[in-house]
Amino acid sequence: MLLGLLVALLALFVARYWEALFELGQWFVSFATTRPYIILGFAVPIAFGALCAVMCERSGVVNIGIEGMMLTSAFTGFLVGAYLNPVMGHLPAALLGVAAAIGASMVLSALHAWLAITVKADQIISGTVINILALGGTAYFNQLFISTADVSGARTLPKNLIGLPSEVYDAPIVGPLLNAVFGQGPLQTAVIFAVIFLQVMLFRSRWGLRTRAVGEHPKAADTVGIDVIRVRYRNVILGGAFAGLAGAYLTLESIGSFQDGMTAGIGFIALAAMIFGRWTPVGAFIAALIFGAARTLGQAIQISAPPGELGGAIASWPAQWFGMFPYILTIIILAGVVGRAVAPAADGVPYDKEARG
Repeated sequence: MLLGLLVALLALFVARYWEALFELGQWFVSFATTRPYIILGFAVPIAFGALCAVMCERSGVVNIGIEGMMLTSAFTGFLVGAYLNPVMGHLPAALLGVAAAIGASMVLSALHAWLAITVKADQIISGTVINILALGGTAYFNQLFISTADVSGARTLPKNLIGLPSEVYDAPIVGPLLNAVFGQGPLQTAVIFAVIFLQVMLFRSRWGLRTRAVGEHPKAADTVGIDVIRVRYRNVILGGAFAGLAGAYLTLESIGSFQDGMTAGIGFIALAAMIFGRWTPVGAFIAALIFGAARTLGQAIQISAPPGELGGAIASWPAQWFGMFPYILTIIILAGVVGRAVAPAADGVPYDKEARG
């Protein structure tokens, strides 16, 4: 009954403002199609985090510690890049920062794997511990090594490493898309290939078959000779590399600095993207683009006031409201999708080789 009432109210709103909504939609499409790099840029850390979640949960391990892994890797990558930049130069320092970010995230992933797989601790609590540890630890070390020190040498990764001529990016329709993929930083380009690679590996390789078998029926997988513990450890730790890339993107490619708690829930949005994408890399990436579009909408409204009666009313809202768009979308998606999405059957269930069944 409540759902029917909400649908009726929405229908009345659309009927009343359909012209204004159409005009607003045209304005946003025009903004987004000329700047798709903004949508993809916002989607990159969400997509990397979602790939981490897919690898973990497809093998049967819930990982809500992605937020903490991203935050730790963002701090570690920036710290290494900043301190090495005056010594080694821009690009080598930034690349070593990315490597350090990946390593830091994989260490936390190994901790989570040990707690979840070997100790058989509650996987939600294990992930929460990592998030709290990362939030407090990065804030402390940020104050110790960055905020109170003269660390101003960090620079972001260079753009357009492929070296396509600028005329290519000026081409109609195709140009902005090529600019979004190849004209930005290397991690923004890498996420596209990472999604394709993981999609193929998960559904077209021996490793993918073993991973899915362990996530669906670990006892049956064990019976045919698959080492369930090894597969889960490997997936969780390697999945941490994707969370590390997400953190490295934030500080070494997107922003160029570190602030306490800068991930701001991106890790949890990545989990929502994974669920919305039905535990598939491509589906999760599409969901990440939707979240990126929601954030782009908020930015677009602040940059350029929307036209029309409805646009004028929206433009008068406080700026903080626009930052809420991705989180509101997360709630809507989870409320509408979670009950219908089917997770791997053994997701979150510790494996006991001696147990019956």
